[in-house]
Amino acid sequence: MTRSSSRTGPAAATRGVTLYLVRHAIAEPSGSAWPDDTKRPLTHRGMARMREAVRGLDAMGADITLVLTSPLIRARQTAEILAQGLTSTPVVELTNALIPGQPPARMAEALASHSRSPSVALVGHEPGLGELAAWLIGAREALPFKKGGICRIDLPSLPPVPPGQLIWFALPKMLRALEP
Repeated sequence: MTRSSSRTGPAAATRGVTLYLVRHAIAEPSGSAWPDDTKRPLTHRGMARMREAVRGLDAMGADITLVLTSPLIRARQTAEILAQGLTSTPVVELTNALIPGQPPARMAEALASHSRSPSVALVGHEPGLGELAAWLIGAREALPFKKGGICRIDLPSLPPVPPGQLIWFALPKMLRALEP
């Protein structure tokens, strides 16, 4: 599926933005082994499964040009796996707007400086990603992201002005099944 093939209606006439929301992959459990939550890394299994999911995403034709990620280690590792596994080889940038506890409007502000990017992935955490997805599509309830889950939302422009259009929402095992 190409990005333009899924667009219909008024948004197709303008240069829209494709936004991918990506929850970090499986990380080490919080607790005494990782007293500083910002430093919890992905597990080996989490890294392997994310690589498989990214191969499935790439097979779908995701043409991501920019990856914005939370500075927490598990999100940064996920963002690197995403960038390295895509044919489009996007640039990765850190943003504090994706740190847990930030409101959706803060991320919208951060996206404003990337208005020339046609396809952006945001790598972050729950419940923030689910709340952001709901805000972007005008839903009342947060969308629940599994670790390694990804959704695609098409927007008319950046900064985002809701509502955007939810194109798909994939569990990690669905993306792994698409792996070539």
